[in-house]
Amino acid sequence: MDFSLNDDHLALRDAVQRFCTGEYPAEHRGNPETAAQGRQRWQAMAELGLLGLPFAADLGGSEQGAVELMLVAQELGRALGGGAWLAHTVLAGQLLARLGKLSQQQQWLPALASGERQAALALQEQGARYDWQRVQTRASRSAQGYLLNGRKTLVLHGDTADLLLVVARTSGADADRQGLSVFALDANTPGVQVQGFDTLDGRRAAHISLNQVELGAGQLLGEPGQAADAIEAVLDAANATLCAEAAGAVEALLVHSADHLRTRKQFGAPLAKFQVLQHRMADMAIALEQLKSMACAAAAAVQGDDAAQRRRVVSAAKAFASQQGRQIGLAAIQLHGGMGMTDECRVGHYSKRLMVIGQLFGDAAWHLQRIATHHRH
Repeated sequence: MDFSLNDDHLALRDAVQRFCTGEYPAEHRGNPETAAQGRQRWQAMAELGLLGLPFAADLGGSEQGAVELMLVAQELGRALGGGAWLAHTVLAGQLLARLGKLSQQQQWLPALASGERQAALALQEQGARYDWQRVQTRASRSAQGYLLNGRKTLVLHGDTADLLLVVARTSGADADRQGLSVFALDANTPGVQVQGFDTLDGRRAAHISLNQVELGAGQLLGEPGQAADAIEAVLDAANATLCAEAAGAVEALLVHSADHLRTRKQFGAPLAKFQVLQHRMADMAIALEQLKSMACAAAAAVQGDDAAQRRRVVSAAKAFASQQGRQIGLAAIQLHGGMGMTDECRVGHYSKRLMVIGQLFGDAAWHLQRIATHHRH
């Protein structure tokens, strides 16, 4: 498999690097962003073309694939940046592009690409853990179209989104793969209640209650009850992107830790002189190269046409990123000693983000189980 980057890839990476250097100063990385900062960064990402990266060119996008998303995610991971980019572009935007009729894509995607609107995917439900097919939210037929009732949890950046893609059941039992549909609705539709909260890594998510929400038939994306394959594909794309983000975060941790060991002295010598600490740094550097390779493999699998291969490779990459991200984060904190636990020290912020990445859309155990299950089939 050829993992070499072409000139366009390098230009994209450099552009995102410059954006991150300007918008995420090194000493503030990981701090919660103010509303004004959020708006400014969002507009800057729109102008760079990052918000519409995978969308069709005639819909305001630049028709880029999973490899380009990987490069962007790696740079955002290194700067602890991106905000709602994953939730908006990789998840909601790509699901809209996969399921929506051309008229629906024309209605929403250009506004998502320009940053005029922000989208979020309301998928997870309480008690379902990572089993995203366990959907109790129901959409029943009505005179106008559909009536939506249910409750969604952990909607990433759901409190700043004005367009919600809600996964609801139009038929079948609670855990069936068949019968899942996706509806696009305005966040201020009557009957929609959004309750935002902070996540461990200083970002945002929301609980969303849907009480007798009236929807027109035109708000259903694609065929009723047939959304499962598209949902699984964008979740795999999101996991591949998270693996790349983890690689970027680990790279930053490695730089921080090496700097600390070179400058901090113990017994009259820099910590970098102690062999046992050199070994720990070497282990982290090896794990980083493996992480980058796994992120490349996951991106290539997402770009390919083989769904079984995509599931297998993405789950292998995500399981590895979950385990290594957590271990490396904790190792970096230990290398910094007590100061590694303080908010002023950046390594704690990177470690928290890596822990969250490890838990999003399936932890290591869940992904290993998924590989085993599909392997048996």
